[in-house]
Amino acid sequence: MSTIGIDIGGTNLCLGIVEDGRISNLFSTPSFSPESTLEQTLEHLSNQILKIFNSGVTKIGIGVPSVVDVKRGIVYDTQNIPSWKEVPLKEYLEDRFHVPVAVNNDANCFAMGVYGTYPADSKPETLVVVTLGTGVGMGIVNEGKLFCGTNCGAGELCCLPYKDSILEDYCSKKYFTGAGWDSRKAAEAAKAGDSDALLLFDEFGRHLGALVCTVMYAYDPSHIGLAGGIANNYPFFCQAMEEYIWANFPYRKPLENLKIDVFTGDTLPILGASLI
Repeated sequence: MSTIGIDIGGTNLCLGIVEDGRISNLFSTPSFSPESTLEQTLEHLSNQILKIFNSGVTKIGIGVPSVVDVKRGIVYDTQNIPSWKEVPLKEYLEDRFHVPVAVNNDANCFAMGVYGTYPADSKPETLVVVTLGTGVGMGIVNEGKLFCGTNCGAGELCCLPYKDSILEDYCSKKYFTGAGWDSRKAAEAAKAGDSDALLLFDEFGRHLGALVCTVMYAYDPSHIGLAGGIANNYPFFCQAMEEYIWANFPYRKPLENLKIDVFTGDTLPILGASLI
């Protein structure tokens, strides 16, 4: 008995078979062309699933960068897929493959993937995973179950007002772009000891600290996981982030109990999709 986990991105479709927490038959293929019709995208997705589908598959789980009606598996206004305005993805794939299909937001799937990496005897009570990339995503797992909210948008704290804009603009690649840097080049410069790049990451850490404080107020987590491309640069901003949190969050005991971990595995969305 196994599950197919799928991560649908604007650039790539990533698929794999998950059994007992182990991933096999993992592969990635270019995502849908922006010019593709809805029918063409669904056919392309089905063809990729067929490459690894077998008689032992009992479920399909899919993460989508979109608002999702989780109960009915309907996807709305998917980022970077123009034809996906209102897609009954669950119904379509269940009719095609005759196994249960679960659909959820990609950040929620990532959060479940992170949750799945913790040993059985030390699972987080309340885990919030923050993905730091082109934008900011967030997923909440409470006592082993996703907390999605009514419209699968419970983690959209990045949209809260902050300074002259919103938190996302200061806690993602957008912050580096706004400062005239490419985030990867900034990381390379920081590794080489460039003072301007190091200062930029220091400032980024303080902004991220503001987001972490907001997460603490909203969800009172036992664990926070930082993921996504920028999380690879944690050593450059962790001190500034922690200093900001300790200076600005008023309750000491939750901070003493809080555990912040970094997760950078590429397969976590696949694992998480298999667990939704």
